[in-house]
Amino acid sequence: MLKVGVIGAGHLGKFHLNNWQEIEGVQLMGFCDTDEENAKNVSEKYCLTRYTEIEKLIDDCDAVDIVTPTVFHYEICEAAIKKGKHIFVEKPLAHTMEEARNLVKLAKEANIKFQVGHVERFNPAFLSLQEYKLQPMFIEVHRLAQFNPRGTDVSVILDLMIHDIDIILSLIKSNVNYISANGVAVMSDTPDIANVRIEFDNGCVANLTSSRISMKKMRKMRLFQKDAYIGIDFLEKKTEIIKLSAPEDKNAFTFDIETNYGKKTIAIANPNVPEVNAIKTELEAFRDAIINNTDTPVTIVDGFRAMDVAHQILDKISKANH
Repeated sequence: MLKVGVIGAGHLGKFHLNNWQEIEGVQLMGFCDTDEENAKNVSEKYCLTRYTEIEKLIDDCDAVDIVTPTVFHYEICEAAIKKGKHIFVEKPLAHTMEEARNLVKLAKEANIKFQVGHVERFNPAFLSLQEYKLQPMFIEVHRLAQFNPRGTDVSVILDLMIHDIDIILSLIKSNVNYISANGVAVMSDTPDIANVRIEFDNGCVANLTSSRISMKKMRKMRLFQKDAYIGIDFLEKKTEIIKLSAPEDKNAFTFDIETNYGKKTIAIANPNVPEVNAIKTELEAFRDAIINNTDTPVTIVDGFRAMDVAHQILDKISKANH
């Protein structure tokens, strides 16, 4: 039985507690939260032991799930690594690049399992494309949210856009060549809306727009590759593939069009989207990596790379605004 402790029982932490209680092969040892009133409510609602000392919770567990504000990630991760414990930490990995760099080094030396909570990797719409060969050369992303003071301790880049940065880096097996970006701080002290262009060595270009001051919510990614267009709606959990038809497209709706190159058959397919709980799935994947001694699906290096690109974007925005 894998012993797990949750550090941070705020809005997202409660989702994690809910899911851990349903995951097989796991004993939820308890949680740690600094807010007295919240901790009391959580302890009563979930019938869980509340730890007042993080070190004691770490000692009693095989693995810790860190769902605190980003500024505390480093010190808690460092404490857990020094005790040889496996770690799941919410995105972004750390508060600064120096902290992130140190964590990569420490985790490697300690030979522990380390997963970063880039939950969109486990979104059913994205999972539905696992069997499909994705080789995009142009990517268009819109991630828009309504304003919520919770989460404004970091910029919209590290709050929202980092989800898409991680997905794109997982798809494009090529180094970043150039980044251009602009953004504006409207409601907080850091950018609340930003537009970014990332160019890769292999020629792929990604345009990303993120806003947390929008009137409506949107989480869409459009992938364009040779002979195909793939639309992913992370919010509505829908996927669409439009491509030049191949004989194996048995479930696709097809129609013919006349082009300068002769008649072409177009196929429109909606891949089967699994009914899964993304948070539960990512936590189960973390459990499996520990039990089976395999790599976590979103490694500490993945988390570091996403953070690195996010900080390059922030640097570009800062220079453009001065």
